[in-house]
Amino acid sequence: MNNSFQSSAQSNNPWFVISIGLVFFMLGYGVNGMNLFSGGSGGGAQYAQVPSAPTPPPAPAADPEEPAPSIDSVPEVDPDTDHIRGNLDATISLIEYSDYECPFCKRHHPTMTQVMDAYGDDVNWVYRHYPLSFHPNAEPGALAGECVAELGGNDAFWEFTDKVFAGTSFDFAGMAKEIGINEAQFKDCFDSKRHLQKIQDQMAGGSSAGVNGTPGTIIINHDTDEVKLVSGAVPFATFKAAIDGMLN
Repeated sequence: MNNSFQSSAQSNNPWFVISIGLVFFMLGYGVNGMNLFSGGSGGGAQYAQVPSAPTPPPAPAADPEEPAPSIDSVPEVDPDTDHIRGNLDATISLIEYSDYECPFCKRHHPTMTQVMDAYGDDVNWVYRHYPLSFHPNAEPGALAGECVAELGGNDAFWEFTDKVFAGTSFDFAGMAKEIGINEAQFKDCFDSKRHLQKIQDQMAGGSSAGVNGTPGTIIINHDTDEVKLVSGAVPFATFKAAIDGMLN
């Protein structure tokens, strides 16, 4: 009788119920807490993954148009040594300092093609080498491009350049062969590195004009000697605004 009464009294006691609830809560927390740090069967200690902090939004892009270099600091466009696409007598030249391995140059290449299509004979496109030291395929690519130009001429150079930027490999000898360059002559030219000084001179000329990365595009109005430097792979609209401002 006493035991039955005591049990009934305890079950009707609110503090007793609360106490029992707290005990089960603590037991449950203890099990979950152990699960955070125990490795389970057959493993060492593991730790629960703490959610990473949200990635901050990218900083606003800097204005791609750099302080304009002077006309005297930009090496003159020379049809005998430069690779020029378009009208040799165009009012505007876009001198691109580029690197065949640069991913931003790859993105930039179709934009330059769009500029050429939009402006026709008013502009030409000059390609100069700026191989970055941390791109192992950049200098070999520049040497290959110069050998293609030597053996196949200006059109072959541009066909090779289009192929490099459209593809995903750096098989420069294979690409040269695909566009009709003699394999043995290409190998002889490439192995000799006889165009290395030209590549180094182009890079030095770009640096003296303010280029410090790729792609760097210098826009020149040959009638007014106005010069602008556009850094990076920028949208067509950026070039359009710069060119329209120089033509009007």
